[in-house]
Amino acid sequence: MKSLYAEFTALEGAADLVEQLLRTLADAVRREPGNLVFDAYRKSDDPQAFFVYEIYADEGAFHSHLRQEHGRVFNERLAGLVHGGRSRLTWLTPVAPAEAADGRGRPGTAAPPA
Repeated sequence: MKSLYAEFTALEGAADLVEQLLRTLADAVRREPGNLVFDAYRKSDDPQAFFVYEIYADEGAFHSHLRQEHGRVFNERLAGLVHGGRSRLTWLTPVAPAEAADGRGRPGTAAPPA
C-alpha cells in the first residue's frame, strides 16, 4: 500500500476555484483502478487550507496515478492558485491499518492525521 496526504493553502480569493478543481480531480482519481481512498477536505479552522488523504493499492498503482492526464492538468492549474505553487506531500506508514466492513482488507477511511 502507498499512503500519503497532501496539503496546500489557496491564495486570497482562490479557495472556491481550488475546491472546484479538487472535486473534479477526486472524481477522476477515484475511478483509477489502483486508488483505494481519495478524500479531500477544507480545514474547518482555515477555509483557505486543504487536506487530501490518498491510498493506492501499491507502488505500481501510485506510479500509474502520477502518469494520469487529469493529475497533470490539476497540478498545472493549482500552481497559480496556492501559496508556494504546489502541494506539500507527506508519506505515511500504517501503524494499525483498518479493514473495511466488506472484509476485503481495503483500508478504512478513518480520520486522517491532523
